[in-house]
Amino acid sequence: MDALLKDIPKLKGILTYHVVAGKVMAADVVKLNSAKTVNGQSAKITVVGGKVMVDNAHVVTTDISCSNGVIHIIDSVILPK
Repeated sequence: MDALLKDIPKLKGILTYHVVAGKVMAADVVKLNSAKTVNGQSAKITVVGGKVMVDNAHVVTTDISCSNGVIHIIDSVILPK
């Protein structure tokens, strides 16, 4: 963790990999097979057993509306390729 905090470009890449531009609600997410992230890479989206996954993370809470977008909570950190 300390090394990551010292590598700002790498940290920024990880954080922006968790962000998709626009307001994408859960009903829209389930129709996708990938989503382009703010860092420029695409995250894989799958539905397994009725549950949505982003890369290898499970979506555990959806559609939290905020003033600057919408949040979907995942159960682990996803890393850019």
